[in-house]
Amino acid sequence: MSTNDNNARGGRSRQGREQGRHAAGPRSGRPRRGPGPSDAPVRLAAPARRVAYRVLHAVTVDDAYANLLLPVEIDRAKLSRADAALATELCYGTLRLRGYYDAVIEQAAGRSLDRIDVEVQDVLRLGVHQILNTRVPDHAAVDESVLLTRERGKPAASGFVNGVLRTVSRTAPEDWTDRIVADATSPDEAAARATAHPAWIVRAFRQSLRAEGREDELAALLASDNEAPAVNLVALPGLAAAPEGATADVYSPVGFRSAGGDPDQLVTSSDGRLRVQDEGSQLVALALAAAPVDPSITAERWLDLCSGPGGKTALLAARALAAGAELDAVELVPARAGLVRRAVSAVPLPVEVTVGDGTMIGQQRGERYARVLVDAPCTGLGALRRRPEARWRKHPSDVAELGLIQLALIRSAFDALVPGGVLAYVTCSPHIAETRGIVSTALMQWGGAAELLDAPGVLAGLTRAELPLGEPLREGEGATVQLWPHRHGTDAMFLALVRKRA
Repeated sequence: MSTNDNNARGGRSRQGREQGRHAAGPRSGRPRRGPGPSDAPVRLAAPARRVAYRVLHAVTVDDAYANLLLPVEIDRAKLSRADAALATELCYGTLRLRGYYDAVIEQAAGRSLDRIDVEVQDVLRLGVHQILNTRVPDHAAVDESVLLTRERGKPAASGFVNGVLRTVSRTAPEDWTDRIVADATSPDEAAARATAHPAWIVRAFRQSLRAEGREDELAALLASDNEAPAVNLVALPGLAAAPEGATADVYSPVGFRSAGGDPDQLVTSSDGRLRVQDEGSQLVALALAAAPVDPSITAERWLDLCSGPGGKTALLAARALAAGAELDAVELVPARAGLVRRAVSAVPLPVEVTVGDGTMIGQQRGERYARVLVDAPCTGLGALRRRPEARWRKHPSDVAELGLIQLALIRSAFDALVPGGVLAYVTCSPHIAETRGIVSTALMQWGGAAELLDAPGVLAGLTRAELPLGEPLREGEGATVQLWPHRHGTDAMFLALVRKRA
């Protein structure tokens, strides 16, 4: 079944909807017989929709992570490849645009969301997504949603679901967008409603783009968050090469996109030397390995201070192996430390992985490291396209709380550097308070003991193509890098390189 979830405004045209009525394939799954004396089969919703619903509801009521739960549910249901793809599109597409769909539901139902049973809410969200943003015929979306409602033990609500979704289907997607933004009180609120972003995130993005002199890119950035990202991989340098037929990444010298097939099979067959990894994550790790340390440092030891789940650690390990350096890794959560050990096992380099608090490493170990990666915990606003439920879980207060941790980590990393050593401060967020703000505060506190390096210049020496960058944070001759999904096709990774003066 062909689907299309690349328009944040839900803009499937009337013509497209009519074409979709003839384009959808047959319903998968067979009806089962229910209990009771009747021999009539009990119809069930299609397997892909049942899987998508289970994940959606677990995200709603249990704060589950869709990227972790969905593969488990797909495997448990033994879905075909086509049904697995449909379940993934329905689940992620619904989660990305949930706020927009909630507004549509409230208007169509004539009542606030908190007056609708929580299980019925998720059925409606899934149904609205199919009607407004896929080529699934409207009657199929309504029918399947009614079946899901009954399966969830809510037969009394099936008429309500039927009525709401039929109301939604009678208005064109582009007209729904106009209705949802009609009473917005500001441009940011209008953009937030139309693209299913919390307004505070829209304001933060606008501020970050304005600081680069690129505020006019806001609409493109918000739209990119609602597009499913392509699967990107890395070939650990010196240990593996991209498979035949793969497409090389635009910027990363070791990244690629496969010609097709299951990426997990590539990872498994290569013993982890081929790995799924965003191009931006590759670039920030490679930048640390390439940054100029003081020439007096002859024997290098590196540290990944916040290493879980280990993707950047594995890439650093491959670079350390080639450079004759040693590598340590620290992770606060024991389970994530286990993932780091598994990731670095692909590299024939002994890596000491310690469970510990990265904010204390500088005090505990002193000046030991030539290079330290601080991949700091952050709001993750730079990966909203990849983690669709994250935008609805984050709050402005999270920024301040995380800022205290980020400052503590960058200070600890600086204390752990030998004179002349370099730290890379990295976040998967473009929020100024988590990026420029942290680096500026730390540099001010360190005074003349630290210098900001030219991160764009370091990247220019290793990327395949020139990175189009906006106005970076500058300090002397140094500068930072902010990557963007709409401009670079990567997660919105931030990078600053800081050297401790010898």
